[in-house]
Amino acid sequence: MGVEISALITWVLDAVAGLYLLGRSLEEGGLRGQATKVTRFPATLTLSHLLLGVGGLGVWIVYVVTMRAAYAWTAFGFLVVVALLGFVMLTRWLVGQGGRHARGAEQEVPIIAVVVHGGAAIMTFVLVLFTAVAVSRV
Repeated sequence: MGVEISALITWVLDAVAGLYLLGRSLEEGGLRGQATKVTRFPATLTLSHLLLGVGGLGVWIVYVVTMRAAYAWTAFGFLVVVALLGFVMLTRWLVGQGGRHARGAEQEVPIIAVVVHGGAAIMTFVLVLFTAVAVSRV
């Protein structure tokens, strides 16, 4: 199995874990479950992370089919932005976790799901970067 297929598998695993996290958040009331209008996970942040992740996955699938370096680098560009948004969400979750600022759905997210999502994201990031660098050298 090639590195590009491994990246595809980890990306899909990451997407499944992310959708699970989103589902749990929505199950607990999502943004409506917040006691105040201020939330640690604004809809714009959450939706941008989700949509750019799915868009990048789509570009990566196009790369796997065509093997063109431009698609690999475009998918990596998506991943950079998605990773930054994910890091913002992680730091906000860590600050609120168990603290006096944790609210509603933020308290109900299972830590194992966060670890799986983050671990798969890191592996995807590395595999996509290595693939993009390797395909550019050819």
